[in-house]
Parts: sequence; C-alpha cells; structure tokens
Amino acid sequence: MTDVTPSAPRPSVGALAALGQGIAGARTAEEIGAQCLSYLMAITGANRAAFAIAGPGGAIQCVARDGPPGQVEDRILLELAAEAGPLTMSGPGLVDRGVALGESIGSWIGVPLTAGDDVVGAISLAADRAGAFSPNALPASLAVASQAAVALHNTQLLLALSLGKREWEQTVDAIADGICVLDGRGIIRRANRAFCSLADIPVTEVAGRPWVTLVPPTWAGSFQQVIDAPDATSSTELRAGDRLFALTALHLADAGLASVVLVVADQTEKRRLQEQLLQSEKMSAIGQLIAGVAHDLNNPLASVVGFADYLVEASEHTPREMVEPLRAIQQEAERAANIVKNLLNFARKQEGRRQVKPVEEILAATLFLLRAQLMTAKIEAEVDVAPGVPPVCVDVNQIQQVFVNLIANAAHVIQSSGIGSRIVIRAVSWLDGVAVTVEDDGPGVPPDMARKVFEPFYTTKPAGEGTGLGLSICQGIVKEHGGRLTLVSTQRRGAVFQVELPAGPAPAPSAPAPAAAPVRRLRILVVDDEPHIQHYMRATLEAWGHAVTVAPNGRVGLEQALATPFDVIISDLRMPELGGREMLEQLHARQPAVADRVVFSTGDTVRGDTLAFLESLGRPHLRKPFTLVELRAAIADAVRRAS
Repeated sequence: MTDVTPSAPRPSVGALAALGQGIAGARTAEEIGAQCLSYLMAITGANRAAFAIAGPGGAIQCVARDGPPGQVEDRILLELAAEAGPLTMSGPGLVDRGVALGESIGSWIGVPLTAGDDVVGAISLAADRAGAFSPNALPASLAVASQAAVALHNTQLLLALSLGKREWEQTVDAIADGICVLDGRGIIRRANRAFCSLADIPVTEVAGRPWVTLVPPTWAGSFQQVIDAPDATSSTELRAGDRLFALTALHLADAGLASVVLVVADQTEKRRLQEQLLQSEKMSAIGQLIAGVAHDLNNPLASVVGFADYLVEASEHTPREMVEPLRAIQQEAERAANIVKNLLNFARKQEGRRQVKPVEEILAATLFLLRAQLMTAKIEAEVDVAPGVPPVCVDVNQIQQVFVNLIANAAHVIQSSGIGSRIVIRAVSWLDGVAVTVEDDGPGVPPDMARKVFEPFYTTKPAGEGTGLGLSICQGIVKEHGGRLTLVSTQRRGAVFQVELPAGPAPAPSAPAPAAAPVRRLRILVVDDEPHIQHYMRATLEAWGHAVTVAPNGRVGLEQALATPFDVIISDLRMPELGGREMLEQLHARQPAVADRVVFSTGDTVRGDTLAFLESLGRPHLRKPFTLVELRAAIADAVRRAS
C-alpha cells in the first residue's frame, strides 16, 4: 500500500498576518505559544504540538501544548528542535537520531525560535501517520516560528520595561526624601510616596497635577525660585511648624518630557544633631573654662582657708569681738572651697572608673551644684535618705549627671508653668540595691507625653532651649550601670522619676587615723610660687614649732633640698622654671632618701595624668585648698613613712 502525501492548505497571507497581529498583542509566552500551536495544527494536520522557550542557562521549558499529553516526548523533541532544527522526519528517522520514544510517531517537524544568533525557543509538531505533513508544513512552521520569536522578544522587552518601572517605583518609594518629576509646564509626571505623603495626596492621583496646587502657599515662592534658577542644581530651606526641610531642584537636559526633579528632604533630625553637637562642644568648652577658673581659685582659697584655720586656732590670743568674724571667714572659706571642689568633680573626666560611694554623698554634691539655680527659681529642694541604704558602685560623674538632669528638668517645668515650688529626692533600699526618686509638685506629665519622654530629640522646651537628648542619655547611663530609669505614674500632682541602681560592695573598714602631729621639732621645706601660701604655711608651721624654709620654685627648692637635710618637703606640682614632678625626678636620681620625704600639694585635680601621677607615688598628698587638719595628717604620715 502506497502512502499518499496529504495536500494541506497553504497558509494565506491574511491568516498569517492575523496570527502575527494576535501574538503581537499577547503579554505572555503562554499566550503566544497557544495561538501559534492552534494555527499550526489547523494548517498542518498535526495532532500533537508543543511550544517552548529558552529559560535560564538556555534550558528548554515547555509553556504550551495541544493534542494528547506526551510530556516526556515533548521535552525530548523540543530539545532536538532547538539544537538541530529546522527538521522534518518520520518516526524511524527519529529513532535513528537516538531519540527513544515511548509511543509511535509517524511524522515530525521541529523548528527553533531564533532572535539573531540566539535560540529563544522551539516548536514541535507530530502526527501519527508517516508522511502526514505536506511540503508546505515546514515553511509554514518556519514563518510562524519567525513571528513567534519576534513576539517573544517584544514580550521580554515589555517585561523588562515593566520590571524596571516597578523596581524604579519601589526604589524611589523606599527613599525617605520626597521626589517629584516635573515637565516644562510645571505639571507632575511622577512622584514617590514620601512626596505624596507631604502633599497629602494618594500616589495614584498625583500625576498630571500642577505642583503649585500641592504645596503650602508659604512654600510656593521658594519652589518657584529653585525651579526658575539657571543653575543645574539649586536649593533652599523650608519650614513647617517645628520641622525643617531642604528643597533641591535638579534641572535635566535632553530628558524628554521631564524637565526638573524636585527633592524635599526632612532636615529636622539632622539639624537637631548638629545643634546637639554644637551644644556639646560649647558645654565642653564651658567645662574646661570652669575647670581652669576653679583651679586658679584653689591657690587663693588655699591661703584664705589656711589663714582662717590658723587664726581660729590662735583665737585664745585674739580679741573677743574678732572671734566670731574669724569663724565666719573660716566657714565661708570652706564653703567656697566646697563649691570649687564640686565644680571640679563635675568637670573632671573620670574615664569610666567606678567607685563605691554613699548615695547621700552623691545627692548632696548634686544639690550643691544646683543650689543657686533652685534659689533663683524659689524652689525648695529636700534630700531624704532612709537609714540603711547601701552604697552604690558607680561612675560618680555620670550618675551625678543623671541626677542633675532630673532635678534641673523638674525645676524648669515648675518655673515655666508657675505651678509648684518643691522637689523632694528620696533614697530607699530596693531589692538588692537603691531606688532614688526625684519628685516635684509641678503640673506633671500628660499621658500622651509620658510615652515619649525617653525618646531621643523629644522635648517640650522651646526651640533653642533643649535638645531632647537629656533623658535619653540618662536612661543609657543608668542601663550601663545595671539599673533602670522610669517615669512612675502617680495619682498626685507632679512628676516622679525613679532611678534604680544595684548596690556596691560593702566599704572596707576605715584605716586608723594618723597621729595628730609629730611632737618633735621638724625641719620643713615649703616649695610654692604663691607668696600668700608661702606666708601662711611659714606662719602656721612655725606656730607649731617647726623650722621652716621657703622656696619660690622647683629649681630653688631642688638646690635647698640637696644642700640641707629636711624632714619633710611640701611642694606644689605646677611651678615656673622647674615643676614639682621634675624636681622629684632629679631628687630620685641624686638622693633617693630625700625624694621619699616629698609631700605634694596641688590645685590641679582635673587632669587625669596629674591624678594618676599622685596615685602612683603611693604617698600622702594635699589637694588645695586643704585644712590644717589635713596638713597635720600629711606631715605625720610623711614622717612615719620616712622613719
């Protein structure tokens, strides 16, 4: 029996054009494949067809089928069409090419889909009978494949464009700054979510609107100014209440309809950080100034305190009417010395060292610093420390900063509101530590503010008076100490802040007090460049029965210490010509036994290197201004160590 080759209809130009138009409007490869297979099966007489595209790495992926299912064979045939097509073969021919089929195929056509030199897919057509396809079937398949390849390429371009558009929108929408693209007439072409949020308009409604209809009237002039500026980039600042914005216009050239890109950036937090940095630098400079002034005050205070102590000690030889004024001078001098001491302690860089301190001592020093401020505001402050409250191991400077901030905040609220007049600081034992509350009788903290008081930059103070960082920093300091800072809710009027700190180790037993003063007569060298200190030290020590020699600087002191045997050498640290530290080094090199008799006195208690040097010596030293009791103890200790 002779096979008769069927006479399949020739594909008409109109039908092929209609197919091309149909697949040109398709949006997916699946749609293109389905239309192509339907057309080919109709004109070729195939009873099974498959359409594939090239996936990642060139792997063939079947996206459309028509006719009876045959997934394994379809994949094998599509790969053959992509690699070796265009081909038209019978079933035995396929077997000869090494294709193992699970079922009988009489005739087969395979054509690749190519775009330039790249294979972008393949078409497989199969029939049950041998010789089922007419001579026109392969050219028709190639024509369809050519149109399908173009359509697939266009689909990929549209997909890439769509993905690019979506990526642009997602990227720009993720930017916190408002971005708006204008055409030459000032009409918005597109804008991101941040800009639409500022303009209070949905993203879907912004395109096609004039920019002038979306900005506050007070901003219109600034917008127009930067848009009209001749420079490629121009900018200005805008304000809306307490918020600050930077408006930048980027002028585009040869960018189609787009003419200007506007960027609106919220600069509020950045400006606050800048102001905080400036404030920190200012406070640092003020702290250094205070420390320097306080240090310079220590020398005259040393004379005042010393002479006051000396005259009070000699009051039995003083007229009765002078005794009370002398005691007043002594008390006020000690008060001034305490003020300077607290200022220096607050200004001193502690370098993170912690020490065990009684809470009462920390609170007393804090109130001493704020005394003048509280008196001016007519605010009464009270410290109430319960019996048995354990000491705490803290960085005193940092914890004092916390209490200064809490008390100063309470005072500011009372003074600005005109409500209240009292602040109470209470300390009680709390679990395994201490709880200190700072309570005022001011207006209190409203519930909506209570949730924000510890947030960085949140402040109720007017612009320029506060950064909103105080409580946030304080909370961080307390957390670093293993404690907690909270705002306690209360039914009474006012605000209550509570600082919880773990207890420090029990203090070591105090050492026995040194002997009051040596009985024997001592030879003492005083080295100091302050004439008044030289005067009162000579008068005091000679009144105690000692032989005193005075040197105005370290060079003269060194010569006298080497030439004459002294029992004790009391030397200042900072002096002209030769400082106390340099004098000690030369004494160590030339006469070590004499160097062991040096007792330093200094008003420089701010610099960390000075404190480290004094502590490294392991011997007594005097911090100006010192009392006569401290002077006696230092001399007695020096004599005891040298003997």
